[in-house]
Amino acid sequence: MAGTQERDDEVPSGQIARAIAVLEAVAEHGSSTARTIAGATGIPLPTVYRIAQELIRAEYLVHLKDEQRFALGYKLHRLAVGLHDDLGIPRAVREEVHGMHRDLGMAAYLAIHRGTDFVVVHVSDSPAAPRLSPLGFGFHESPHATAFGKVGLSALGIEERDAFLAGRSLLAHTDHTVTDPDLLRRQLDEIAERGMAWEHQEFQLGTDCLAASIRADDGMLVATVAVSAPVAAYAGRVRHVEDRVRACASRAGRVYRLGGQHL
Repeated sequence: MAGTQERDDEVPSGQIARAIAVLEAVAEHGSSTARTIAGATGIPLPTVYRIAQELIRAEYLVHLKDEQRFALGYKLHRLAVGLHDDLGIPRAVREEVHGMHRDLGMAAYLAIHRGTDFVVVHVSDSPAAPRLSPLGFGFHESPHATAFGKVGLSALGIEERDAFLAGRSLLAHTDHTVTDPDLLRRQLDEIAERGMAWEHQEFQLGTDCLAASIRADDGMLVATVAVSAPVAAYAGRVRHVEDRVRACASRAGRVYRLGGQHL
């Protein structure tokens, strides 16, 4: 079948990569037939069946026999709980992010930072204000093109920042992406001073993002809160959006510094 033919430039290679691709296909499309998974991943149908059986034995997938479909297994929930506990996302912080989404009518995010890396751990959105998509390829690899990443880069010391940028190609995701290292350095200096970073259509055309830093008592960057929306949604509201995002970061920061307690 055409949908299940191997595509050398797209099909994941290696057993682990293929197993992950199967899990991601089921997570994205919901309970799926083997043929649907093969079409989504490019993995040959017999290989999909074999990988699915191994994932079922490991309890990462379940087989819905009556529907002849595969669905996510319950062991994945344990992994998610473990990640949640490791990252330590207080309920009060999630409520702050949701309140920002509700008040601004924009998708709202919480990202945890670990050095130059960051991971989006909570999103509050709705059909009227959907999240950025995808949050996958290119998102974490291009911190210069995202509001989250710009905040993270601005938190580095000058020598660390220069070492990170040295010899690195700054990928242009759109015509608006800043790829001039000197211009980016000037932006990062301003972001470090303000504690906030704008990203104007640098990762996705038509979408602007704003992120604000959350710091520990010693000044270390631990997280960011952010919003994303179509460019037109900010018209006449830039100051209001900045004030609301800054307030969310301030309150969320206090929650973290108080050990996750409600304010």
